[in-house]
Amino acid sequence: MHVVIAGGHGQIALLLTEILAAEGHSVTGLIRKPEQSEDIVAIGGRPIVLDLERADTEHLAGLLASETGGAVDAVVFAAGAGPGSGAARKETVDRAASVLLADAAEQAGVRRFLQISTMGAGTAPDPSRDEVWAAYLEAKTAAEDDLRARDLEWVILRPGALTNDPPAGTVLLGEPSVGRGEVTRADVAAVIAELLRTPAVSRRVLELRGGDASVKEAVAAFTTRP
Repeated sequence: MHVVIAGGHGQIALLLTEILAAEGHSVTGLIRKPEQSEDIVAIGGRPIVLDLERADTEHLAGLLASETGGAVDAVVFAAGAGPGSGAARKETVDRAASVLLADAAEQAGVRRFLQISTMGAGTAPDPSRDEVWAAYLEAKTAAEDDLRARDLEWVILRPGALTNDPPAGTVLLGEPSVGRGEVTRADVAAVIAELLRTPAVSRRVLELRGGDASVKEAVAAFTTRP
């Protein structure tokens, strides 16, 4: 399997790269800064420097179609403007970059698209939160709406509050709403890896937090549901 990850130097993306590379899969990480390359190479991935806020569809589709070293089986949108960024970058990264990747995937013939969203997407922002949070939630919601309208084999994953604790190995994965809760970044990466291994799970919006089911069991449950 060959997977391309947008936002390849993010914490979840690095964990996912390590999982997939250890299994012998090819992983290409799209990164914004050249100095991030060494971290990806060290865990078995292949970096490509590409600023998604400046790239165009044709160039990115060309990378997916040829320069990544063979047929791409899936793309993962793991990019985000990150803490400390303003409302404008929530739009250009969390929404527009996801739309760009989906456009490029369609043009390059890549059918499988996994999007990391956030718990709370699809709902009105809490008025007690600041405008940057509202912009973030609105951008994630718009990115989800765009992806759901496409004829791709997409999965949207909405994790709860992220922690850097060691992986629990057990989760609660369900259609909205599973309720608020925390989940480790390592468990999010493990769920994405399992979704990539399970193409029968498609065109689903799934929420994720800590729970009692193994990652494999949690994902497999959606292969039998209509």
